[in-house]
Amino acid sequence: MFTELVAILALLQFFGFGLMVGRTRRKTGVKAPATTGNPMFERAFRVQMNTMELLVMFLPALFLAVHYWSDSLVAVLGAVYILGRHIYWRDYITNPATRHLGFALSALPILILLALGLIGAVMSLVGAI
Repeated sequence: MFTELVAILALLQFFGFGLMVGRTRRKTGVKAPATTGNPMFERAFRVQMNTMELLVMFLPALFLAVHYWSDSLVAVLGAVYILGRHIYWRDYITNPATRHLGFALSALPILILLALGLIGAVMSLVGAI
């Protein structure tokens, strides 16, 4: 239940980043399909693209992990990911050189979720033998 909520929040966050890109495109005059031409637009665009790149791993890892582990544990890890994406957005827009904490708080939960999914699958497989 909590895991599904976290997944929805992560997708809404990504949607919000997309809206931010559109708003920034209008403010800066960067016409579609261009993805360069203004540093503020490029920052907003990179936040959205980096988030999409991580979502490809985050969502499957989230649902694999919750298949084997408690919903609360997995949801907390998912919430850390969402917080990390928020920090990444804030720092990248302000000064891209400071984005490291937000990236770490996004990537680390994904790695832990993947490990939990792998451990759960192996334990299940060993138990089935």
